[in-house]
Amino acid sequence: MNITRQLRHLGQSLWLDNITRGLLTDGTLEHYIQEFDVTGLTSNPTIFDKAIQNSDTYDGDIRGRAGAVSSDEALFFELALADLTRAADLFRPVHDTSGGIDGWVSLEVSPSLADDTAGTVQAARALYGQAGRTNLFIKIPGTRAGIPAVEETIFAGVPVNVTLLFSREHYLAAAEAYLRGIERRLAAGRDPAVGCVASLFVSRWDVAVQDKVPAVLKNRLGIAIAQRTYQAYRELLASTRWQTLNDAGARPQRLLWASTGTKDPEAPDTLYLEALAASQTINTVPEQTLLAFAEHGRLSGELPVEGGDANALLAEFAQTGVDIDILAERLQHDGVQAFAASWQALLRRIASKRGDG
Repeated sequence: MNITRQLRHLGQSLWLDNITRGLLTDGTLEHYIQEFDVTGLTSNPTIFDKAIQNSDTYDGDIRGRAGAVSSDEALFFELALADLTRAADLFRPVHDTSGGIDGWVSLEVSPSLADDTAGTVQAARALYGQAGRTNLFIKIPGTRAGIPAVEETIFAGVPVNVTLLFSREHYLAAAEAYLRGIERRLAAGRDPAVGCVASLFVSRWDVAVQDKVPAVLKNRLGIAIAQRTYQAYRELLASTRWQTLNDAGARPQRLLWASTGTKDPEAPDTLYLEALAASQTINTVPEQTLLAFAEHGRLSGELPVEGGDANALLAEFAQTGVDIDILAERLQHDGVQAFAASWQALLRRIASKRGDG
């Protein structure tokens, strides 16, 4: 049994953190589905900016649709949905056979809405309706304004990928928003089966402290945060509150490991895939990480449900002056800013290819 299939048998889904039109047209994504058991896909503004920058396959659509849409933003969403609906159709068989648990693709709302709760809900509903695919997540950041938007969007029946989560506390806030949205749907007599995932970013922790901790602690903080969060996730799944919703027909909000490409060239390129093997989770990986794992990845065990040595490790980081609560907020803020910058670069690129700049 190949290594990616071992992950699937363990109970973890493997998703691709990338999309380009080339992946769709040359059969590469289908190959990943068949050979590497890839069962979903995520995207973000940076991914689309690189896809449009590095290929001329979007140019004809950009020029051809430029006069028919109201803005560069609207044009981008047409381009993105053309790709993502095609990908969603490729994943539809696994979506159906898994009862809606797996087989998803993700599209992010405009990062310019990061502080706008009502605008985020409105955009999420509009994009989901425009896509016309039941297996499309709308990505909403788990920020102060984003968390209430998650609850309202779930209540509206729109599937959500809660993104830019960096800590156990961020995850618990996202889980609470999901639970409230589902509980409100049940109280209103609506179907509680609305998909949701909570995306915890991992590698950025290690980048943030790389030059601030001794060598023995390098590339260990992100995994410790993930262990701690996984413990909270499994405790929630075992709770009476969740079991009540599960019995009523709700789907679990699955925990997703994001930002799992290794950033340190001295660390193994499959570090986070091997360390975060865990049942009832998802790992979304860059293409090069997927290929590396398929070639030489190894599994040595499963992430411990009770958190393993996370607390002891985090205590060691605290002794070096790392305040994980403060750092989590900074990482989330920086993540929002980075996506906003990518978003503006993306819109400028579209304007340039359209011929206006």
